[in-house]
Amino acid sequence: MNPFKKQPRRHFLRSSTALIGLPLLESFGFRRFASAADISATAPAKRMVFLGMGFGTTKDTWYPDKKATGSDYELPEGLAPLARHKDDITIIQNLSNQYNNEAHWGSTFWLTGANRYAEPGQSFANTISADQVAAEQLGRDTRFTSVQLGYKGGDNSGHGPGLSLSWNRQGKPMAGLNTPVEAFHRLFAEDNTPLEQRQADLKKQRSILDTVLADAKSAQRGLTKTDKDKIDEYFQSIRDIETRLSKEEQWLDVPKKRPDGNLTEPDKSLEGVEEVKMMYDLIVAALQVDASRVFTYRQPLDTLIRSMGATISAHNMSHYSDGARKVVSQDRDKKQSELFAHFIDRLKATKEANGTSLWDNTTLTLGSNIHSIHYLTNCPTIVTGGGSNLKHGQHIVTPEKTPLCNLWLTQLQGTGIQINSHGDSTGVIAELVG
Repeated sequence: MNPFKKQPRRHFLRSSTALIGLPLLESFGFRRFASAADISATAPAKRMVFLGMGFGTTKDTWYPDKKATGSDYELPEGLAPLARHKDDITIIQNLSNQYNNEAHWGSTFWLTGANRYAEPGQSFANTISADQVAAEQLGRDTRFTSVQLGYKGGDNSGHGPGLSLSWNRQGKPMAGLNTPVEAFHRLFAEDNTPLEQRQADLKKQRSILDTVLADAKSAQRGLTKTDKDKIDEYFQSIRDIETRLSKEEQWLDVPKKRPDGNLTEPDKSLEGVEEVKMMYDLIVAALQVDASRVFTYRQPLDTLIRSMGATISAHNMSHYSDGARKVVSQDRDKKQSELFAHFIDRLKATKEANGTSLWDNTTLTLGSNIHSIHYLTNCPTIVTGGGSNLKHGQHIVTPEKTPLCNLWLTQLQGTGIQINSHGDSTGVIAELVG
């Protein structure tokens, strides 16, 4: 019999901290004691990773020929570095967000498909992003419900650097970890503050929340409908904080895990290409020890192209015409494909206890909500990984203006998330369903 099978999860977390967060390992008797039924019952967890490259791609050298669909297509110049993974990726064309008509807000609605003007009297509204829908289910048993990665500087316009790609159920932006060093410390570094002090800090935060909640409740009387809506939103924010504090308390005395002894703190000077590569490696490491199962990463385009020798901004690059700007855009496309191929390599090379790989159990998407320049139709989209049981090795051309949210719905349902719609979705992408 499986020696761990009858242990309650919470008991296991506290009494066997040397194992927490690790994959199911043969060294701890998984294969020795598990029957075929046990192995099936403890199948590797599903994961989802969303990579937003922003500012679109180069129109005539990134997209395959629309006339060549299925497996009979050629990778264009911008995707050539992915050749070794051609059988395991799928490129999808004609996806778009129908409500998004401002390119400077491209990243803001990429994972939500929301209508910015959906709420009367307000100039901005958003809804929950696909990653957070996944996190509500996939993140229940991990230290971090989800992890948002971004980059330094800027604002939250969706045009320049911002918080992250993620939006909570109230349509509010979620903060990101903006450097590899921040991500490393959050995911893998231990807090050396004494346990008693950390417990006291959590208690203090709860006390403050209780006071704030009491004050808010006392202010409810005599409010207009608009103010009541705002106060309800405020209460939900407090409940979200309470949920986060409860999770922090649950994991307070459980040591963080690293996949091996070679993972060290990244160099603070990393920027551009090496920064993206390190973020990818940190995601793989975190997936390996099950620190989280849902990641978003909004990439640093300005530093990426500067690290490649360019002297213009990502925004100016995106407004290319024949000449130097277009060359920078094309070089950027190829470099992102190289980095993506490296990421897939790492996922395929990292094995689970049952012999599958991280790639087999992860749904991975690379894309942007901007086509090229300021065009918002035909969002560049590549999907890979076996986590959603999708059909790969193909080039799909959907009908024009197919909602991008149809892809998120397809992936979420394929991962086991029980939802009927997401954002402006109209259904799943049938060609993708395995």
